[in-house]
Amino acid sequence: MNRKARVVVIGGGVMGTSIAYHLARAGVPDVVLVERDELASGSTSRAAGGIRAQFSDELNIQLGARSLEAFARFGEELGQDIGLHRVGYLFLLSTPEEVASFEAGVRLQNSLGVPSRMIDPAEAHRLSPLITTDGLLAAAFSPDDGHCTPESVVQGYAAGARRHGTTVLRHCEVTGIELRGDEITAVVTSRGRIETDTVVCAAGAWSRALGAMVGVDLPVEPLRRQIAVTEPVPGLPPDLPMTIDFASSLYFHTEGPGLLLGMSDPDETPGFATETHDRWIPRLAEAMERRAPALLDLRRTGGWAGLYEMTPDHNALIGEAGSCARFLYATGFSGHGFLQGPAVGEVVRDLYLGRVPFVDISPLSAERFAADALRPEINCV
Repeated sequence: MNRKARVVVIGGGVMGTSIAYHLARAGVPDVVLVERDELASGSTSRAAGGIRAQFSDELNIQLGARSLEAFARFGEELGQDIGLHRVGYLFLLSTPEEVASFEAGVRLQNSLGVPSRMIDPAEAHRLSPLITTDGLLAAAFSPDDGHCTPESVVQGYAAGARRHGTTVLRHCEVTGIELRGDEITAVVTSRGRIETDTVVCAAGAWSRALGAMVGVDLPVEPLRRQIAVTEPVPGLPPDLPMTIDFASSLYFHTEGPGLLLGMSDPDETPGFATETHDRWIPRLAEAMERRAPALLDLRRTGGWAGLYEMTPDHNALIGEAGSCARFLYATGFSGHGFLQGPAVGEVVRDLYLGRVPFVDISPLSAERFAADALRPEINCV
């Protein structure tokens, strides 16, 4: 292979396919998307599929809300069924500090048009009857949130990008990026060289190595997170919300006739391992016993592990490098990348075209860490 491209997008997950679609749909010719494995084979296929605008950071609220609009019209725009369930997100709060933090978050969300609200424990139980309200002080709920199928979103974006002229290269690993001074001249891959002057890094947990190829520090660390799937649960409400016990990070939502559930594991150390293990089960069982004891009786029928792409402040890296011309990046989403994929595709398209994006993402530049301008996100799962 010896080809030329106007833009090379690296990474075939939700972020890369969304960016490629939005670029090609805007009329950018010769967009090439490269993925070293199959599309969605990295973190996207192992995501829980939650979509929300309930964040503590204004930028994340705006990116989440914009993406919710895109997910709602996905079938009409791209002709792909993504299994969308607008059942809401329910955060369960057990301490006065959590309640105060979420009250402030709801006020900010409401000011930006998100219909979230604080509710009492009794209403939380009506919405999510598998929980116990013992020790529960309040909850935060937003009906517009929900979940959908990550792989279907990727396939929809990839098909749409192809229809608009994008070339998608699977099983094509990037091995280097050639520079002339501070300008990109080519991307070197396992299948040959692609001449280009623009690269978009959307490689998720593997982004740091790509940034290093052009001398750009993208402070992303991979961290394993596990998910379990249960046997069918009789009598599950069809509108059961994504339910999150904020104190423990235990979460669950419907997955077919059963449940998908998970939580963070403070004993995990950074690395690229994605094998499943049972070391997290005692802590998971403890969280279930405290907040949703009905889950303890369910048999696990499957599960998987994937990688979060963590940054020091648990917020994304979106922007264009100052030290290398036309090296753009969208990575480091720290667990909320899937749900922001549609909006970030728009943002990166506009950055490439020199347009003003719908939201100012300059605070998410990778350079914020050198300037000690961290932008922490509290509502992480």
